[in-house]
Amino acid sequence: MAKKVENFSILDTGLTVEGTLSCTGKMLIKGTVKGTLDGQFITIGEEGAVYADTKADNITVGGRFEGDLEVSDKLVVLATGSCEGEVKCKDLIVEQGGVLNAKVTRISVPEPAPAKKKFAPFKKSGAKA
Repeated sequence: MAKKVENFSILDTGLTVEGTLSCTGKMLIKGTVKGTLDGQFITIGEEGAVYADTKADNITVGGRFEGDLEVSDKLVVLATGSCEGEVKCKDLIVEQGGVLNAKVTRISVPEPAPAKKKFAPFKKSGAKA
């Protein structure tokens, strides 16, 4: 049976990326990103900084984030984290000590439409068939 390969990328301390950065799988940012960031599971480490318009499935902020952020699932701001800008997310967790200074919009998951009920035809009482 083939092993499932999961990508794991690290942008290490001292490394700065300017422009567009896109990744699949998990990414740990200990350096600096400026521009546009797109990924699945992004973690900004305590020493990391992101100044970018960002889209992700899940993001954990332990360092600094500034920009517009759209998260399809969960945003976590750790006690060491700071998040500023405009945020759209489904779920939000801010640990005690974490800083969230943003306009936050919750993305709602549409609920399935209720099934239509079938009613029996109405019969008038006393009517002859």
